[in-house]
Amino acid sequence: MRVISEIEITPTSVVLNGKPIAVETTGEKMLVELYRRFAGDYPKFFKMDTLSRLGFIAAEILLKEPMANSPKPTAIILANRSASIKNDTDYMDTISDGKYYPSPALFVYTLPNIVTGEIAIRYQIQGETSFYILDKPEDLEQILLSTFNIQPSTSALAGWCECSYANTFYAKIQIIWNN
Repeated sequence: MRVISEIEITPTSVVLNGKPIAVETTGEKMLVELYRRFAGDYPKFFKMDTLSRLGFIAAEILLKEPMANSPKPTAIILANRSASIKNDTDYMDTISDGKYYPSPALFVYTLPNIVTGEIAIRYQIQGETSFYILDKPEDLEQILLSTFNIQPSTSALAGWCECSYANTFYAKIQIIWNN
């Protein structure tokens, strides 16, 4: 496996292939800033939960970066430890304390794999899309090795995409090529 490109996003910084990308805002506002700068043409972004926004922005920046002699990713494999806990909590708030007005807009994002679907739709990636719940980022490596043993000569958008609370998130996503 060879890493072609890598992005790391925290609530206060963005680093693409080892080089910082200047941002003026932090937290969820930073994700919107990055959307406006790098995408800007996908209005569904504003309906997404924070986890999906995080993964979407990471993919948007990575996949717009020129990749010499690299195929478009044929798989999306992401993982985290907390599943979709931030959105699960937001959804639960719509039905707690005697209220019962569940939000369908929030409900759809109570599955962490929605982020892989959003990326696949945007980039027309028709291969595997998986989202794993793991203890630590290092556990994803074994899954990637297994995937590439089954499907040699493929590339994947793969990595860690975590969002525990509104302004507590972390993504380290790579384009990996198994050639």
